[in-house]
Amino acid sequence: MTVTETSLYRIGAMIRQARQHRGLTQSQLADQLGTSQSAIHRIETGNQNLSLEMINRIATALNSELISVGAGAPVHLRVNGPTKLSGAIDVRSSKNAGVALLCASLLNRGTTVLRGLARIEEVNRIIEVLTSIGVEVEWSDDRSDLTIRRPNELKLDEMDVDAARRTRSIIMFLGPLLHFYEQFQLPYAGGCDLGQRTIEPHLQVLRHFGLEVQATEGYYQVSTNKVTPHNSVILTERGDTVTENALMAAAITPGVTTIRNASPNYMVQDLCFFLQELGVRIEGIGSTTLRITGVDVNTVHKDVEYAPSEDPIEAMSLLTAAIVTESELTIRRVPIEFLEIELAILREMGLKFDLTPEYKAANGHTRLVDLTVHPSVLRAPIDKIHPMPFPGLNIDNLPFFGVIAAAANGRTLINDWVYDNRAIHMTNLNRIGANIELLDPHRIIVTGPTRWRAAEVICPPALRPAVCILISMLAARGTSILRDVYVINRGYEDLANRLNAVGANIQVFQD
Repeated sequence: MTVTETSLYRIGAMIRQARQHRGLTQSQLADQLGTSQSAIHRIETGNQNLSLEMINRIATALNSELISVGAGAPVHLRVNGPTKLSGAIDVRSSKNAGVALLCASLLNRGTTVLRGLARIEEVNRIIEVLTSIGVEVEWSDDRSDLTIRRPNELKLDEMDVDAARRTRSIIMFLGPLLHFYEQFQLPYAGGCDLGQRTIEPHLQVLRHFGLEVQATEGYYQVSTNKVTPHNSVILTERGDTVTENALMAAAITPGVTTIRNASPNYMVQDLCFFLQELGVRIEGIGSTTLRITGVDVNTVHKDVEYAPSEDPIEAMSLLTAAIVTESELTIRRVPIEFLEIELAILREMGLKFDLTPEYKAANGHTRLVDLTVHPSVLRAPIDKIHPMPFPGLNIDNLPFFGVIAAAANGRTLINDWVYDNRAIHMTNLNRIGANIELLDPHRIIVTGPTRWRAAEVICPPALRPAVCILISMLAARGTSILRDVYVINRGYEDLANRLNAVGANIQVFQD
C-alpha cells in the first residue's frame, strides 16, 4: 500500500522539518535508513512514492509521529457570497491532454518530460498506476514539470487496481500496451457517473491492430495477435479517447494507417504533436482524417519534452464564473480555437467581452488569447443549446450554459444528448435557487434570471455539474457548503484558492 501523490509533498515537508529539528543532514538520515542522500531529497520534495512501512521507519528514525494511518476525510468547500471577481487569472494546462500524454509516455523507452502538467486528481490516479507497474515518475522541485522513465519491462501484475478503477482514462492503456504484450488485463474503467459509457468503440478500432478483449469479473482480459492492420480504419464513433487509442496503436505500427472520422479536438491535437516528437509522422492534424506513418516499437527511445496546451473547459468554467457573478475579469491564456462557438453563442445572448491578439502556447501550436469579460445583461437564446463534436460546442462545456441560462432573461432548452445522467445532475442547481425543469434524462428547460440563495449540497459524481454548483454558490447570498469535492479536484488544480486570488471567499475544510 502506498500513500497517494496528493499527500507526498505535505509528508515530505514534515519529514524535512523533523530531520532539521533533530539536527540531521539528509546524508545522516539516509545512513540510518540504509538508503541514499538523493532518495531522502526526493522524499522531502514529494518526488518519491512512499510505502506506509517506509513512513514508519522514517518516523522511528526521527522519533516523530509523522502521519496517522487511516482513510482520508472528504474535503468540503465553504463559499461566502455573493462574490465580485476582479483582476486576472490564468488558464492551466488541459486535464484531458495531460492524462492522454501520461498514457502515451508508455510508448517511449527514453525520458519523457511533461512541462506544466496539471496537478489534479485524475493525473494523480494515472501516476499511481504508472508507478505501481514500475514507471519512474518525478516532479520538479516547483511541482510544475513531471519526468517519466519507463523500464523495458512493466510489472502489469502489480498494477494499483484501486487507482485504475477511479479513472476512466485507464482505458487509454490499451493502445500503448497492445504491441508490447501478448496478454494482459486492465481493471474496469471508472470516472464520472454519466450513465452507460460503452468501450465498444475502442474495441472495434483496436481489433484492426490485433487486440481482443474478454470481459470477466472486474477486469478486461486482453490478448493480442500480430496482424497487418487495414490501411484505412473508420471510427464508428468520433470520440476523443477512441481517437487517442487508435493514434497510439497506429504510432507503433510500421507503415501508413489512415484514421477516418477521427476527433480533431484539443486533446487529440496535443497527443498528435507529442507523437511527432517521438518520430511518428502524422498528417491532417485538426481534421477528421489522420494519416499516420508509424515507427517500429523498438525504435521509440527518445528524450523528449512537451508542454500540454491550456484547457478550454477550464477557460469556460472561469468565463462562466465571471458571467454569473456579474464581474469584470480577465482570463489569460485562453485556447481560442476551442471556444469560438461558445463565445459566438454568448455574444448573441448579449455578453460583452474583449479579446487580445493571438499568441502561441508553449507547445508551439495552440492559439491563445486573453479574454476580458464585462458585466452584461443576458437574454435566453432563441434556439436550443446542444453540443457537437469539435468544431461544435464542446460536449464538456454544455453544463456551463445551464448556469449561464439561469442568469439570463427567458427560457432556455438545453439538450445534453451525449450522456444519460448529466442533465439530471444539473437539477441540483434548484437547491441554490435556479428554476430547472427536467424533461427527460437528456433535456432540461432553464428559466431565468435567478435569485441565487445559499444552500448545502453534496457534490454530484460528475465533474462539470459539480463545478456549476460551485459557480452558482459564488453568486448566492449567504454561506453555502459544497460537500465532498473530490470530483472537482479530479479536473481542476487548486480551484478554490485560485478563485480566492481574484476575489472569491472560499474556505477548504474537513470534518
